[in-house]
Formats: sequence, structure tokens, C-alpha cells
Amino acid sequence: MGCFHSKTAHLHSPEDPPAALPDSKNPDPGNADDVVEQELEVPAFKEYSLSELRRATNEFSTVNIVSESGEKAPNVVYRGKLENSRLVAVKRFSKLSWPDAQQFMTEAAGVGKVRHKRMVNLIGCCAEGDERLLVAEYMPNDTLSKHLFHWDKQPLPWEMRVRVGYHVAQALDHCSMENRKIYHDLNAYRILFDEDGDPRLSSFGLMKNSRDGKSYSTNLAYTPPEFLRTGRVIPESVIYSYGTVLLDLLSGKHIPPSHALDLIRGKNVLLLMDSSLEGQYANDDATKFVELASKCLQFEARERPDIKFLLSAVAPLQKQKEVASHVLMGLTKNTAVLPTMLSPLGKACARMDLTSVHDILLKTGYKDEEGAENELSFQEWTQQVQDILNTKKFGDIAFRDKDFKNAIEYYSKLVVMMSVPSATVFARRAFSYLMNDQAELALRDAMQAQVCIPDWPTAFYLQALALSKLGMDTDAQDMLNDGAAFEAKRSNSWRG
Repeated sequence: MGCFHSKTAHLHSPEDPPAALPDSKNPDPGNADDVVEQELEVPAFKEYSLSELRRATNEFSTVNIVSESGEKAPNVVYRGKLENSRLVAVKRFSKLSWPDAQQFMTEAAGVGKVRHKRMVNLIGCCAEGDERLLVAEYMPNDTLSKHLFHWDKQPLPWEMRVRVGYHVAQALDHCSMENRKIYHDLNAYRILFDEDGDPRLSSFGLMKNSRDGKSYSTNLAYTPPEFLRTGRVIPESVIYSYGTVLLDLLSGKHIPPSHALDLIRGKNVLLLMDSSLEGQYANDDATKFVELASKCLQFEARERPDIKFLLSAVAPLQKQKEVASHVLMGLTKNTAVLPTMLSPLGKACARMDLTSVHDILLKTGYKDEEGAENELSFQEWTQQVQDILNTKKFGDIAFRDKDFKNAIEYYSKLVVMMSVPSATVFARRAFSYLMNDQAELALRDAMQAQVCIPDWPTAFYLQALALSKLGMDTDAQDMLNDGAAFEAKRSNSWRG
């Protein structure tokens, strides 16, 4: 089965303008950054090719796996980087999850329209052959599960737990207003933290998990009673699952709802509370939070509150609205701004536009090396020198023709033959390695180029490219900054 193009005319075109995140009907005063958040834009939903997503995830490398489900719902989420350098999360379903590709595309396109600042927004999908893939925004600060149950530095503070409850309620309220009242398997793994530390609800939960409509893959103890009875999910089932999330937030551990309700009825609320939160909350606030969880976990679906009630109940429990989420969580916010590049090469490397990088390296040739006009300053004409020049010529021809495998072979011979190393040869071989998916070798050669010419911006930019391919984005950013700094230094010296 091939890629579906004619059947997806209803999908947004990649050329469509980006979709702005809708403002909440009730603007949240919880964060000082709200005004900025509302101005953020999300790319328009589009259909990606399988080759694009293979490149983005380095052929679905296990190194890029950020989460995977068990045997009941065999699907994996990968971290990926698109060619425009945007980081994404790519969910790869099992081959049997969506046999009908058109149904998958239609479902994904519908979910892709549900945009909100409290959601991890869906930005694309792919259905080629047996592959079924979803593409969403990438959240760099892990899941609620990680911060609650597997924390390294500090437990999640009380105020942040309240904020999670409120943000998730906002997201569910928006989904409800968009007539998406069913959210499948709401749990701590479905809540992620963005670059600002703000909690967001994954859009993946708006998709059915498989062809048989199974909506819960977690422990049966946490599954809504009506689903166990009928195998069907109703809007009130989502409220029940929200209640289990509130239990997680209160206790900092997995407590089966039946056990939690027994503690609540027995007035043993303190036994329910996470001991690490002692002294962080008022008893009245904790009691209200517990009561809210209890209401959500009622056995009869009709006795559970609606989402509007949840919003109104959680909102007043927030007491530190002005404190940014990353501050509450003790996260270091990445405020690095890409420098203004002074050369087309720097800009191309920042965008990871490999076609432009190749064109620029071709046009630049060897002019950045001293004596380039004398063919690398070879001092005497001998047969050995003639062999070196021929090897260089064949390497340059292969590089020009994008025959990167042969370019590597000729340049490797040249490196051994030359008495004086050439930064340009190392740079060209580095790029050739990149085009052959050998990022570590590319990084090594780019570093060798820097050894040859210590202040050569090209060497830094190529290192940035290789580091990005290896997923080392912070180091790549540093290399881009260093390259730009040397670019500026050169420019100033020329002006002087």
C-alpha cells in the first residue's frame, strides 16, 4: 500500500500559514508568561513522508526512543529533528493498530485541529505501507510520571501539582468544547512538561489506540468501572481518569482508587498525602483537593462532576500564580538565542540545510587556506606530488557530483599522502561522512579541520551539524555561537 496523497485533500497543505494557539476562554493567571505563550505558533498540520520521518529519527534509532508501551499496545515514541531543525515527537504504531490507512489519516487530521496552549499539539502524520506515524511537538522536560515517581533532584512541589491539575483541566475543557469529549487512557504518562516547565496534555490520547477500540492499556485497578462492564468509554470515564491523576499528585505514588477511597472515607487523608509535601500546603487546600478526587472517582458515572466544575474547583487552590513553572520545578530554562550568523554557511548549518551547505562548500573551495592558489603550497614537482594532485582532483569531482562514498575514499587517501594537513579536505570529508549517516566520524574530521585552522568558522559550523545529528543540541548551539564569534572577529578585522 503506497502513500496517500489524493485521499488527503482535506489535510492542511505544508504551505498553509502556521496555526496560532487559541486563547483559553478563561485566561489563566497562573503564569506570568501567559501573554507570551498565547503568541506562540504551531506549524500547520501536514502529511509527512516516511523518508522525512526516517531521517528525523535517524532511521528510528533506539537511541531516540523516549517512551514505549507494553505488549498490549505495542507502539513507540521517538525524539526526532526535522530538516528545519524543529524537534518533534514521532509516535510509531504497531502495524496492526490501524489497518485502514484512510481512517488513520482522517482521525489524525481531526485531532490535528484541536490546538491549545495546554496541549502537546499534533502537527502531522504519515501512512505509507504498513507504517502509521503521528508527529507532535516535542516536550523536553519529561512526563508527570517521571517527576512524581522517579524524580532525581527534588520531589514535585505542592504548588506545581496544583498547577498540573489546573492545566490538565483546561486542556480537557478545550477538548470538550471542540467536541472531543473522549480522551483515552488519561494518566501521568500523558502529561508532559514543555521548555518552560509548564504541564501539557498529550494529543495522542485523543486518538484511538487500535482497531478494536481498546482505550485502556494501564492496570485494571485504575480503569473506569463502566469500561470494565461494557468495554466502552464515555465522557464521564475521562473524569474518573482525571481523578486517578489527582490521586497521583496527592500521594506521589500509584494508589488504586478503591484503596484511596477507603482512606478518604476513614478520614485518613494524611495517610494519602505525599510525606515530602509536609509544610507546603494549607490543610484546607489539601482537603479540597482530596474531596475533588473523591468526586471524580465515584462508581456511578452520573455522580461525577463535569469539567467546568473541575476548573472552578482547582483554580482557587493556586497560591503562587506569579511564579514561573520552571522556577517551581527547579529547572534551568534554556534561554539561548541563535546568534545572528554573518555568513550563509552559518545560517545553513543552523537550519541543517545540507543542500545549501554542500553548495557553499563547493563555491568556497580552498580559498580559506593559505597558498590555495598554489595548489596547497606543494614545494616541488615530483611524481608523488602529481599523485596527490590527482587524488585531490578525483575527490573534488566526487564531492561535486555528490558521490560522497567515493569522496570519502579519495579524501582518506589524500589525508595519508599529504605532508601538510588540509582543513578543507577534512571539512569536505566531514560533510561526506554526514551524508553517509556517520555523524561521529564527521565530528572527528570537523575537529581536525579546527586543528588545522583554529579560528576557522567553517570548522565550528560543521561540528555543530555533526553534534545536532548526534542529538547533542546544547553542544551544537555552543559551536554555532563560537563560529559566529569568529565570523564577527574576522569581519571586524577586515573593517579595520
